[in-house]
Amino acid sequence: MFVPGALFEIGDGHGAQGDGEVDQTGVETSLRGRLQLTVRKDMKLVWPRAETSTDYVSMAADEDLKMATTVAVQEMVDFLAATKKLTKHEAYQLVSIAGNVAITQLVDRPVYGVHVKMPKSIFR
Repeated sequence: MFVPGALFEIGDGHGAQGDGEVDQTGVETSLRGRLQLTVRKDMKLVWPRAETSTDYVSMAADEDLKMATTVAVQEMVDFLAATKKLTKHEAYQLVSIAGNVAITQLVDRPVYGVHVKMPKSIFR
């Protein structure tokens, strides 16, 4: 979306790829799908978030891998504190106990991507 603040991008489809996209050898494929986007004027996000059937996902990117990781973790902490009625301290503890921090991509240097997945199953 070529709209400032849209926080949405789609493309670069991969039929297969290891975690971290370490070089340009993903199995490229075309994308075809139907999307429904909802404008949420009540949400003020700095970084995109995602939700799958099994996980909540926060993400960040930076030229410094540690900074990208710090921001992705903080985004998850903020999400959990806002939506699960946890204090920030409790949210940090939960990310440390149950969160899955992973490298999204290393190939698009100098910017590195990190995401944090929080399993929905722990909230049932």
